[in-house]
Amino acid sequence: MNMKRTWLAILALMAFAVAGCNSEYGKVAQGKVIKYDKEKKSVTLVLESAHHYGTENQVFDKLPPVVYTLPADPMEMGPEPKAGMRMLMDPETDKIIYFDEASGSLKTVQFQVVDKQKGVSKDDARVVDKKFPIIDKDKKTLTVYSSRWKTLVTLALPDEYMTLPASTWDSGDIVRIYYKEEGKALRFMNVSKTDIFKK
Repeated sequence: MNMKRTWLAILALMAFAVAGCNSEYGKVAQGKVIKYDKEKKSVTLVLESAHHYGTENQVFDKLPPVVYTLPADPMEMGPEPKAGMRMLMDPETDKIIYFDEASGSLKTVQFQVVDKQKGVSKDDARVVDKKFPIIDKDKKTLTVYSSRWKTLVTLALPDEYMTLPASTWDSGDIVRIYYKEEGKALRFMNVSKTDIFKK
């Protein structure tokens, strides 16, 4: 990574920070997508409790979820987001925190580990071209991958969780929204699918 690209990234983040602090210039919201309606052009998010630009410190726990309409101008819209209910997979404690739509709350589940592999990048052969989460009903296991933690883990899935949809264990994209009016995005950035350091 060269110095020029590093400074460009810093300036971009500073611009979002200034926008978030000055209502005259609008505000910024960042969260994980739990629902994306392509026809209605809207996203539902669980927001961060505070802005953290280091991925290790991000906590998505601000409830209730919020709904934003997407920008009318396609030039202000980044890549379409993927929705998922998983807010966190903790690679140290083997807990998964997910948003439970029925109760409107966050739930934490402690799993028994069957296999865990760390240091697995997104271009690793173990995860490339594979669709996660993988639920094996015969073995009663759940395999999830966290690009944030570079961890591939297979967990024992108790019967009580077997009936939950796969999206429960899937992580939605992290997105950043610039707005002036609550619920109406003027700009939409898919952080998960945007590489600000890409040449």
